[in-house]
Amino acid sequence: MTPKERALKSSEAMWQDDHASAWMGIKLDEIDEGTAILSLEVKTHHTNGHGICHGGITFTLADSAFAFACNSRNQKTVAQHNSISYIAPAQLGDTLTATATEVSLIGRSGIYDVQVTNQNNITIAVFRGCSRAIRGNLFEE
Repeated sequence: MTPKERALKSSEAMWQDDHASAWMGIKLDEIDEGTAILSLEVKTHHTNGHGICHGGITFTLADSAFAFACNSRNQKTVAQHNSISYIAPAQLGDTLTATATEVSLIGRSGIYDVQVTNQNNITIAVFRGCSRAIRGNLFEE
């Protein structure tokens, strides 16, 4: 199995049980070993009291991209620490894209950067996630 095939199969296994991402309207656009691209169209129920996308929605999109990237090797992996910096507000109707990229993977610990942009390629937020591999796989190999 190639790394790309493993990443795809891992993402399919994860997506089956990722009810939160699906419920929020998040879509998995691309997956490969150590990387993932997810997107979300900002709808009314994603907005806060200022009429802009709630920061928790942006965080969730970035966190989901991080999760798919760090689980792409069929090793169950969870978040150990995450942080986000909001750069610009996302507006109702925007399509947000979260691109997760592996920065480091040593032993059971990984570091991933996620950039969230809108349809005009304006950076909305930057996210860094630290992962920790745990026991188990997403599917039988």
